[in-house]
Amino acid sequence: MGLTAALMRAAAARPQVLLVTSPGGTAVRLAVEAELRSRDWPLASTPAGADVMVVAGPDCPRLRSALGRLWQDMPQPRAYVRATTADDVPALLDAGRACLSSPDRQRAEARTPGCEDEGPSGRDDEHREGCEGEHREEGQAESGHGRSGGGPRDQVHRESGSGDLGSGGEHRSGGVDHEGHEGHEGSSGGEHRSGGADHEGHHGGPGGERRNADADHQGHQGHQGHHGHQGHHGSGDMEMPGGVPMAEPGEDRDGLTLDRLHLPLGPVLADWPAGLVIRVVLQGDVIQQADLGELSAGRVTDPFWARPWILASAGEPVAVGEAVRRRAAARLDSLGRLLSVAGWPAEAVTARRLRDDLLEEAPSSVVLGRSERFARRVGRSRTLYWLTRGIGPVSTADARAAGVSGPAARAGGDVPARYRQWLTEVLDDVRALDSTAPLDPVAWESPRGRWDAERPPSAALAGLLPGLLVGAELGAARLVVASLDPDPDELSAPSLEAARG
Repeated sequence: MGLTAALMRAAAARPQVLLVTSPGGTAVRLAVEAELRSRDWPLASTPAGADVMVVAGPDCPRLRSALGRLWQDMPQPRAYVRATTADDVPALLDAGRACLSSPDRQRAEARTPGCEDEGPSGRDDEHREGCEGEHREEGQAESGHGRSGGGPRDQVHRESGSGDLGSGGEHRSGGVDHEGHEGHEGSSGGEHRSGGADHEGHHGGPGGERRNADADHQGHQGHQGHHGHQGHHGSGDMEMPGGVPMAEPGEDRDGLTLDRLHLPLGPVLADWPAGLVIRVVLQGDVIQQADLGELSAGRVTDPFWARPWILASAGEPVAVGEAVRRRAAARLDSLGRLLSVAGWPAEAVTARRLRDDLLEEAPSSVVLGRSERFARRVGRSRTLYWLTRGIGPVSTADARAAGVSGPAARAGGDVPARYRQWLTEVLDDVRALDSTAPLDPVAWESPRGRWDAERPPSAALAGLLPGLLVGAELGAARLVVASLDPDPDELSAPSLEAARG
């Protein structure tokens, strides 16, 4: 027992964290990312390599099945915590690490089917027993089994469709120097890869190493493991492990008969809009059909990035400097996501540190020089350009016709055109941080475009995705989504009270 405890304490010294963001959890996600960087805790590449699962944001019933699959694929010792406010994050991470180092708590968890969702969040055994009784009353816990078949609330909600764990792929480039930097680390030769791998923050489905049936794709931090696709696809009710339906034959664009696989992308992927679901039909690694899942979370949410525009639209005083600070941080957040998907984690971290400095009220004089150097490195990177050129082109006219505003419409081009537009506008916003003029929400765009509570700009961005994804390889699809980066939190009724908070 002494040796076991010592080994568990050693493993818990620097745990690997699987970070999942639920809709409405942007502010908490930002706090978790900052805290993990300050502690030098790595983000896990797959559930199989994770020690602690951290869910950032409020409970979302339609994500419970996906969370259950992630949890089920994490080896013991393991811990689960949910942070619903930014202030909770440090204490909950400490609680998660304490659970990893406690043999007694690990054994108690294994004996408590269906209660994994409570995790090591500082609750005592009495609360855990109450959780067990609650599940038994609902008839969800299975007697006679050593461990629940699912994870966090998996017994309560066995959902398919929009509640399923998706898979993503991505374009990745290999260790190439960028302007004297070590560049695209840990990736190889610009491959289109998806579904289960080694990039920071992405996580996937069953077993971490179980590959999706679409191909042997590997994605940013393990986008893998799909659970369920509603309907029948010519193979009866048979499903492969992880809920992926059996492939069915169908003609491709060249008239050949190939297997067609129906898969959902999202809603639980790192470097992916929280809660977004796109259902695709694959032949090989080419998307033949793409359909958006339900966009609204069906409840009031807090669109973190659009808060200044929500307040200004309600007649509350907001300074231009405050708004452009939030807008620059949002675009740096999008750039960090795109760079991670493209396989350049070093510059993704730079983008996120700049983002956090802006949110912590750093003055323009501190941020501007670093932002300019970042924009030069990324904007002039030939490797990044060659990796992403020609992917997801959208002309200005087509964007306007679809109701798109903001950088995506002004860029008028492919993925490189959009990230370069972001870089230009980040610098413009950083230069305007000191403006005290009142914000006019009509004259000043929100991060995704012109703010309209009835039709938020992210609705038009999401509407572009199906047409852009059809005909794209699965790896390129991840880049297209990251370069548009719609915010699903905008698509539910915005809460003025939350915006004030």
